[in-house]
Amino acid sequence: MRISLALGPRRPLSRQTAWGCLTSNLALPGSGSLVAGRPVGYVQLALALAGFAITMVFGLHFIVWQLANWSRFHGAEADLAAGLGEIWLHLRWALLGMALVFAAFLWALMTSLAILRSAPRHDPANAPPPLL
Repeated sequence: MRISLALGPRRPLSRQTAWGCLTSNLALPGSGSLVAGRPVGYVQLALALAGFAITMVFGLHFIVWQLANWSRFHGAEADLAAGLGEIWLHLRWALLGMALVFAAFLWALMTSLAILRSAPRHDPANAPPPLL
């Protein structure tokens, strides 16, 4: 099986495929947009993957730093208010990564809703057979 990230021709989608694009975008932003033939899916996917990578790298860095400085923040003489600035310096990049992922999810959701609106509500191929 050959996998390609090239977009196919943009064609009208059935309602069922549009719902599949929405759920795909909720699982991984950009993937459903690409299935629907929208080139904006590449940017959404790149934004989500960059956000995940930034969150993982700097989140792990923050966890290691926090564990190394545990006694400074949780000891008897700990002054959390004085350490908030230092915590912010180590946490801000992980929060930026989370914000990028959130932005990618919102953008993919808006694209998915546009895909759903463009899909016909009644698909004659999926209509139930007439009652006799």
